[in-house]
Amino acid sequence: MDEVILKVDNISSGYEKHLVLKNLSFRINEGEIIGVIGPNGSGKTTLIRSLTRILPLKNGSIRFKNKDIIDISYKELAKEVAVVSQLNSSLFFSARVEEVILLGRIPHFRSFQLLEDRGDREIVEKVMKLTDIIELRERDLSEISGGERQRVFIARALAQQPKLLLLDEPTAHLDINHRLEIFKLVSHLAKEGGFTVLSVLHDLNLASRFCERLIILNNGEVAAQGLPEEVINKVKIREIYGAEVNVYQGEMSEKPQILY
Repeated sequence: MDEVILKVDNISSGYEKHLVLKNLSFRINEGEIIGVIGPNGSGKTTLIRSLTRILPLKNGSIRFKNKDIIDISYKELAKEVAVVSQLNSSLFFSARVEEVILLGRIPHFRSFQLLEDRGDREIVEKVMKLTDIIELRERDLSEISGGERQRVFIARALAQQPKLLLLDEPTAHLDINHRLEIFKLVSHLAKEGGFTVLSVLHDLNLASRFCERLIILNNGEVAAQGLPEEVINKVKIREIYGAEVNVYQGEMSEKPQILY
C-alpha cells in the first residue's frame, strides 16, 4: 500500500476576512501525479499558498509525511517541497540559466555557507541534463523562449531535490506544443525520480491526460475527486463550469478528452 505523503484535513484559508477555501480535505499518496482543476476563483492558487505556509490556515491541518507543516521550518520545508509557478514578467530577470538553477540549492546550504560547493554543482549538472537544457547554461534567462524558461524553473525546483513538486499553472501563456512538452517532461521526471506532483491546471484535457487523479474545486470546496474518467463528464462540467461540452475517449490515451 502506498504511503500518504500529504494529508489535507478540513482546512479553511483566505485573505483577511475573505474566506476562499472552506473545509477542504484530500490525501495524496507518494508517487502520484494529481491535478487540481476548477473555475476561476475556485481557490486553486490559494490552495498552493496554503500548502506552502504563505497563507495561514483559519482551521484544519496539513500534514506532510505525517508531520504538521506548522511544525516544519521554512528551510526544512523548502528541502522537500518545491514550487513552479506560471510564467509572468516578474520572473524574467537577467541572469544566466545555470545561476538560476543554482538558487534551488540554497535550502541545502550549511550554516555559514555562502556559495555553492562541488556537490551542489553536480546536482545542477544532473538536473540540467534531465530537463534537456544543458546547452542553455550560459544563456541569459531573458533571452530564451517561454517553454525553455519553464524548463529552467522546473530544473531549479528539481535542484531542491523535493519529495513533493507543486505546479501552479505551469503551462499558462505557453502554446500547445510547449504545454505538451512540459507535461511530458514532468510525467517522465516524476516516474524516474520517484517524487509526487500536485498541479493546478486550467486545461482540462491536459489534466485528464497526464494526471492519475483529479480534484475539482468549486467555490472553495471539493466538488469532486477521483480518476479522470470518474470526474470528467458532461454532467459534471455543466454543473461546475456552466458549459455544454462533448466528452470522448482521446486518441493519444484512454483518458477522457473534452471537445468544446
